[in-house]
Amino acid sequence: MNLPELLAPVADDMHAVDTVIRARLDSEVVLIRTIGEYIVSGGGKRMRPALVLMIANALGYQGSKHHLLAAVVEFIHTATLLHDDVVDESDMRRGRSTANAVFGNAASVLVGDYLYSRSFEMMVESDSMPVMSILSNATTVIAEGEVLQLLNVHDPDVSLERYLQVVRYKTAKLFEAAAEVGAIIAGATPQQQTQAAAYGRHVGTAFQLVDDVLDYTGDAGELGKNVGDDLREGKPTMPLIRVMETGTPEQRQLIQDAIRTGEADFAAVAQAIQATDALEYTRQAARNEAELARQALQDWPVSVYQKNLIEFCSFAVDRNH
Repeated sequence: MNLPELLAPVADDMHAVDTVIRARLDSEVVLIRTIGEYIVSGGGKRMRPALVLMIANALGYQGSKHHLLAAVVEFIHTATLLHDDVVDESDMRRGRSTANAVFGNAASVLVGDYLYSRSFEMMVESDSMPVMSILSNATTVIAEGEVLQLLNVHDPDVSLERYLQVVRYKTAKLFEAAAEVGAIIAGATPQQQTQAAAYGRHVGTAFQLVDDVLDYTGDAGELGKNVGDDLREGKPTMPLIRVMETGTPEQRQLIQDAIRTGEADFAAVAQAIQATDALEYTRQAARNEAELARQALQDWPVSVYQKNLIEFCSFAVDRNH
């Protein structure tokens, strides 16, 4: 199943979330509205807000609070992207120019701050201390992940453990929070809440690891970013770390130099990655995470939502963009 098919059960909910997003992006400050509209119209998979909806519906939620909280999750995610693109000096995302490339770094950072602030206002409206606790903690952990990644840039000695910590903090944490919030508002048992959090954490990790693979196998047009960007930014990812662990001395030196400078021969690096088991090793790590996510929900009540959440584990690993 492709992503639209997987999310079809919450298609109406997603439209409602879009309505909330557009309403809450409204501001008397014209530039905020302009950049907000630019970001929203840029599309994206909207997986994190969809996770709030899917989990809540899987546990029989009746109401509309999940629309508000799904929008909160999307605002947090969008704020991180705005700040990420400035830090990384990126000029392309989702197949088009980044907001910082169009509107400048200062505007992107400040609108990212606005989205964080707006998301906290909306959290309060949920009138749920557990929800506010989870989402506010998630924003803190994501920020820690950003700083950890900054420390790793251009450092060829980054261990697999250090890299996976960045993945858990920077990417998987918001998946985890989205799933857990969906469970809480649906009145989940403590066990179901724990299972929802585990599902989000593992599927989010799997998703990032596959992104690592696609950075060296995907088509730039399909991926919506420049293939090899992570390398050019000096970011050590799992395939690169694996080559340094198992490759020849020459391959190891090539990768180390590439991470230090961000200016290596990309074709030679790609060849070194292809000559080792780096991509399959990373894919297998993603499969392992996806299986843990699958196991977390296997005892939940059977429904189209539970079925598609489990199927999403396969999509996260098998996708090519």
